[in-house]
Amino acid sequence: MKNINAFDHAETILKVLAKGAFLTTAADGKQNTMTIGWGALGNIWGKPVFTVMVRQSRYTHQLIEASSEFTVSLPLTAEFAKALGLCGTKSGRDMDKFAAAGLIAEPGQTVKVPVIKGAGLHLECRIVEKREMAPENFDRALADKWYADKDWHTYYTGEIVAAYMG
Repeated sequence: MKNINAFDHAETILKVLAKGAFLTTAADGKQNTMTIGWGALGNIWGKPVFTVMVRQSRYTHQLIEASSEFTVSLPLTAEFAKALGLCGTKSGRDMDKFAAAGLIAEPGQTVKVPVIKGAGLHLECRIVEKREMAPENFDRALADKWYADKDWHTYYTGEIVAAYMG
């Protein structure tokens, strides 16, 4: 594994994220990964951070609420396209997505949450803030488009405690 500065790879991170990445978390002896296409890389409170959004109905929400950590594995090759499709449409409540998608969980370097082996670029994060969306403060047109079912996201901002290629 080659340690990197996430900001030196910001363009790659954001381009890959738009195509899909794996958000993984673990708690109480269980782990789950899901596909994300939204996120934010930034510098807040003097720390490099990555913010992810998880809908409250998702199994990942249940696990991340019980955890203080998450990882983001960004696939740099097309070989993960099928796995991204499965992990974005199936629930970890109903199946072991790692087994079903042929993914291998590899231990994180600094967190207890695994990364996806071979994905290419990994961010390990410790949650420093979480925030429930406030529907009354949200743009009505966006709410109608993305939240007609009222399944709002929770934002999790994690300090990037390790970033590496591998």
